[in-house]
Amino acid sequence: MRFLLVNPFYPLSETPSPPLGLAYLAAALERAGVEVRFLDLVVYPYSPARLERVLNDFKPDIVGATSVTMTFPEAAKVIRDVKKIAPEIRTVMGGPHVSFAPMETMDTLPELDFIIMGEGEEAVVELTEAMGRTTNGLDKIQGLVHRRGDEVVLNGFRHPGINVDQLPMPARHLLPLGRYRALGLAISMTTSRGCPHKCIFCVGRRMVGAQVRYRDPIRVVDELEYLAGLGFIQVNVADDLFTAKKDRCLAVCDEILRRGLKVKWTSFSRVDTVSPSLLARMKEAGCSAISFGVETGNAQIMKTIRKGITLEQVETAVRMCAGAGILPHASFILGLPGETPETMAETIAFGEKLKELGVSHGFHLLAPFPGTKVREDAADYGLQILTNDWAEYHANRAIVQTAAVSREMLDNVVIDWENRFNLYLDYVRDRMEKGLADEAEAFPLVNLERVLLLYDLMMDESLDRLGAATGPDLDAEDAALKALAVRVAQEKGKPVDKVLDILAGVARRGDLRRVRDNGFFRWEWNDFLSQ
Repeated sequence: MRFLLVNPFYPLSETPSPPLGLAYLAAALERAGVEVRFLDLVVYPYSPARLERVLNDFKPDIVGATSVTMTFPEAAKVIRDVKKIAPEIRTVMGGPHVSFAPMETMDTLPELDFIIMGEGEEAVVELTEAMGRTTNGLDKIQGLVHRRGDEVVLNGFRHPGINVDQLPMPARHLLPLGRYRALGLAISMTTSRGCPHKCIFCVGRRMVGAQVRYRDPIRVVDELEYLAGLGFIQVNVADDLFTAKKDRCLAVCDEILRRGLKVKWTSFSRVDTVSPSLLARMKEAGCSAISFGVETGNAQIMKTIRKGITLEQVETAVRMCAGAGILPHASFILGLPGETPETMAETIAFGEKLKELGVSHGFHLLAPFPGTKVREDAADYGLQILTNDWAEYHANRAIVQTAAVSREMLDNVVIDWENRFNLYLDYVRDRMEKGLADEAEAFPLVNLERVLLLYDLMMDESLDRLGAATGPDLDAEDAALKALAVRVAQEKGKPVDKVLDILAGVARRGDLRRVRDNGFFRWEWNDFLSQ
């Protein structure tokens, strides 16, 4: 059995990381004896021709794609193209979007054979086993949606309860990690699953359950140590709530310290689950930043969304972070139920107050995802949902409005935020040109330009056109790299010295490498990393 897993396109502006959920699925499939390959369309450009080449080369029995709501249209496009190219291949989708819109998805995407709802590691293995039998037994697979003639059969949501400590290590050896590392993106891992809280705008609790299931601290730090050796800028602990249980959080930190492991990591938390002693231990163990979902600066809206925290607790928590030397980040959502011009002003003012306390913060706009209470009961909450174009569900432009706050008013806040950031970058650029900016001040702009150039080279496959060269003057790697920089600079309209500096940096790290190919030298991305 061969299984092709597809990671659909996800914008670079959303700071993607190597697809952890798919890596877990791949590991479960490999353990069951299934041959797995990835098509990662975050760091490779998509075209039907590329897909056809992969299908012809790998010859999968089944193609599976994941998606969040924003990426569903991209994932659906791949599924449609699979059926156009090879109708006999079975197709499956998973992820939070299709988990909570299964019937709609099957109705609007006839090219899709299966949906796996909720946690997928056990169900996807059961699906492959059923496909290998004459009498397939699809009806017995909990969490599976499938077709029976013209009928769509929903077997029922699979109760979240996988023993996360018995899952194999994510199959990252199949992922093009080198491309993510070259872009300076972080790599993620989880130490637990589950969220006991009931925020009305989130599907986390429904997707992975209310009961938090923990991995053994030894296994957690084994994985962290492995990731530390891959050379990423940092590891993001992507648990819904890493600090849910203090003793267990401390056990992870203690194991990191016992091993003398030096690695920079971040986590998600709630302001009511941290303390000075916990934060001090996390800092000592390498935690550099914590993200708090604050959501609003209005006390009544905080109650409406069932966040379960107070503004006073927010201030206390960020002060504790400052005391421990950990950077706190606060995220806010505008357009929540009950939003008015006055409550928006409160939230913006609270964000500025936190900024004075050393907090980095940002604003998103409410996206009522399928499966959320805020979507299911939108009318009761006084919300008007303006579109079901899933590509618009990126939370950077308004797709809802309240009785008192229009789409335009919400958009204006975010656009103003974006404009101020762009003006800051212009200011830094001007200071750099005048030789006034030091390295720390210049870093955000320099890094942004570096990432955009490298991503452009990846997604338009520039190395395929510009990376091959030969000749006695190119035998030395430095000369070859400079020659490549000249060709790239000419095509992209960039200064040669800047391009050379960027390419030399990724070459030093081993993310860009020169290989001999039929008497020629060519440059290529070092997609697959090993220790």
